[in-house]
Amino acid sequence: MRKVSGIVVLLALVLSILAGCGGAKQEASAPAGTKEGKLKVGFIYVGPVGDAGWSWSHDEGRKYLEKQLGDKVETTFVESVPEGADSERVIEELVQKGNKVIFATSFGYMDSMLAVAERHPDVRFFHATGYKTAENMSTYFGRAYQARYLTGIVAGLQTKKNVIGYVAAFPIPEVIRGINAFTLGVRSVNPTATVKVVWTNTWYDPAKEKDAAKSLLDVGADVISQHQDTPGPLQAAEEKGAFAVGYNSDMSKFAPNAFLTAPVWNWGPYYVKTVESVLNNTFKSEQYWGAMSEGILDIAPIASFAHPDAKAKVEPIKKQILDGSWDVFTGPIKDQTGAIKVEAGKKLTDAEMLSMDWFVEGVEGSTK
Repeated sequence: MRKVSGIVVLLALVLSILAGCGGAKQEASAPAGTKEGKLKVGFIYVGPVGDAGWSWSHDEGRKYLEKQLGDKVETTFVESVPEGADSERVIEELVQKGNKVIFATSFGYMDSMLAVAERHPDVRFFHATGYKTAENMSTYFGRAYQARYLTGIVAGLQTKKNVIGYVAAFPIPEVIRGINAFTLGVRSVNPTATVKVVWTNTWYDPAKEKDAAKSLLDVGADVISQHQDTPGPLQAAEEKGAFAVGYNSDMSKFAPNAFLTAPVWNWGPYYVKTVESVLNNTFKSEQYWGAMSEGILDIAPIASFAHPDAKAKVEPIKKQILDGSWDVFTGPIKDQTGAIKVEAGKKLTDAEMLSMDWFVEGVEGSTK
């Protein structure tokens, strides 16, 4: 009986293995990293999706991706992930959960993502705002400086004190470049205006960012701009009876009497295009830096209470940016010391813009 029982058990085991092999064969016919045939796509955000700014705009892009490719993809996200070493653990966890495409949406995730990418060559990684790539890792961003310049025109016309405050996140090229573009826009219509910069060393800290804006208002600024993820600076301007230029999204509801306009992101089409490249097996590592003409960003509608000339001044410059006949960092451009940095008729290269570590004439503050 023991022998018969052993044979029965052995037969059952063989049948089980054969059934398992059959299942594995079916599973292999679906794309790797899928659930019920769907490609798993993960997103990592530096702030909460309710920040109304940077992380919110990326999450709107994620939702757009699901709406467009919902029959092919399944998305997930992790919010409020600190930059630095701990982000590597979060990225690795997304890989272990079967995500075959991962988007990391803040500069400080760069080295962590690269480390994980080297361990998982079968996964496709995309890092926002960075500059390091691998065979399976791309970078992506938009030319926000173009929209920044246009919002600078609006701010330069609006100020009566010729002092504009700028609440800035971290002194990295991305932020410095935005401040410079904004200031060039300001001074194109108001050559005597200055832009005062305060660094918060935060991306998402509503209280600290609001306090920074208050400090600028206290020293005479009557318009506030920002490179932050929260509406805190806008709210400070609203409370003071001043005006403000936002960032990332149309934040007018948070400061209806202060909000002038803002550079706004539209990430959805990019996410669809890149995920389709993975689905179609046409992915190639790249450094994408999309222009306004590609629809990745724009400016929010200009407020009805903005300077009456604002729209008329913005539209022709926007047209030149969109058709490629002119771009922001075209000379002559001077730095803070008055020295020529870009000669007349010349313009900065992408490499020079991406490594920018100096302020243009008209900015008050340090790049350190």
